[in-house]
Amino acid sequence: MYFDFAQDYILENKKLLLEPLEMKHFKALKQLSEEKNIWTYFLGKSNGEGCFKEYVSHAIEQRNLKKEYPFAVFDKINKRYVGSTRFFEFEKQIASVRLGYTWYGKEARGTFVNKNCKYLLLEFAFDFLKVARVGLGAHAENLVSIAAMKSIGCKEEGIRKNFFPAIDGSGQADAVLLSVSKQEWKHTVNTNLKKRL
Repeated sequence: MYFDFAQDYILENKKLLLEPLEMKHFKALKQLSEEKNIWTYFLGKSNGEGCFKEYVSHAIEQRNLKKEYPFAVFDKINKRYVGSTRFFEFEKQIASVRLGYTWYGKEARGTFVNKNCKYLLLEFAFDFLKVARVGLGAHAENLVSIAAMKSIGCKEEGIRKNFFPAIDGSGQADAVLLSVSKQEWKHTVNTNLKKRL
């Protein structure tokens, strides 16, 4: 597994384009960031211009530190930026990477965007980076996100106890951990997901 944080990786198909997140994307994504329900299940609330500018700056800084690699997601059909996602927790010794911090504006949710985005990212991870697994996760109360990950072929593999604050403020909530292995990608997930694009 080799990943060059200095390289500008562009992932695209006929419907979607993922390009490295830069400050130039701030203006295009800021309006989406003001949809407060986007951040319900995030540890960091990034709605509002001040918070979101810090969110973008921090994501770019994490790339510079070679810890994370964020993307801006562009909808080629409707010609607009619709959200962001990223790779993180690069583990070269075990050929593993995590995929997350994914959010989309309300007009993109429930459309072709998520499946195409996940396909491009998984294809890149398994076929280019040659990873053995891609890990994903979600707040245990985020049933829509968990269902979306399972719908593309992710397998639930465990629970991380008390990882998030509970949404109602009453204490802590668990995180649901999911993954796709290279065997699953090769034998089922790739083909099944590609048919649904």
